[in-house]
Amino acid sequence: MKKVLFGVCCILFFAACKSGDKVSKTETQSEWEELFNGKDLTGWSPKIGGYEFGVNAMNTFQVHDGVIEANYDEYDTFTTQYGHLFYKEPFSSYHLEVDYRFKGNQTPGGAGWAVRNSGVMFHCQDPKTMTLSQYFPICVEFQFLGGNGKVERSTGNLCTPNSHVEIDGELVTTHCINSNSKTYHGDGWVTSGLIVYADSIVHHLIEGDTVMTYRHPIFDENGAEGNYHLKDGEPMKSGYIALQSESNPVEFRNVRIKRLK
Repeated sequence: MKKVLFGVCCILFFAACKSGDKVSKTETQSEWEELFNGKDLTGWSPKIGGYEFGVNAMNTFQVHDGVIEANYDEYDTFTTQYGHLFYKEPFSSYHLEVDYRFKGNQTPGGAGWAVRNSGVMFHCQDPKTMTLSQYFPICVEFQFLGGNGKVERSTGNLCTPNSHVEIDGELVTTHCINSNSKTYHGDGWVTSGLIVYADSIVHHLIEGDTVMTYRHPIFDENGAEGNYHLKDGEPMKSGYIALQSESNPVEFRNVRIKRLK
């Protein structure tokens, strides 16, 4: 009987130790940080094509009802006013989550490819180094596309403004590559996730499912604008995060990040 009790005690002891290990590891994980306070654009600054950094031209980026909106009510027509709303600090390895939804119709003058098109730009150059007329930052793009109710159109895609990546061990120089996500028609909310380990590996998630994975983003200097800190072909290990405005009304909410080691 004593041997049985001793064995049971040992099992319980080791189980408790394992349970304690799990709790300890959980406690050392980074907590979610809210990048958007739901009230105003504190911590965020715009860079819109044709305007200096920090100028929210035509009140493009607005906050209402707990969301950030790319709004074009004050636009007569859209030409090259591609906008990016930058968070105040750069990141390297992290898990980012953003809910987005497209609303209504595209602003007159917007390009055909920009219909229900937006995204998160990451590993961006410092927005202060962008030129006055620079439309897009040097970065990697986690692209969002909304369905038009007629044809299939994946979201959570990859685009590469002055960057390249590796997929299945091969360097890919195609500008945009589709994910394997389903199409999201209408104006409903979609939850996106971006898991980035510096210049090692990147995962795109839509509604919790991994829809694309690639590795080793590098800088491509061909046609690059602004004063970027890397040389051609060097790895992109960190940078700023920005939300896009490309002529179609879009809203963002629940913008949060978890830093990864």
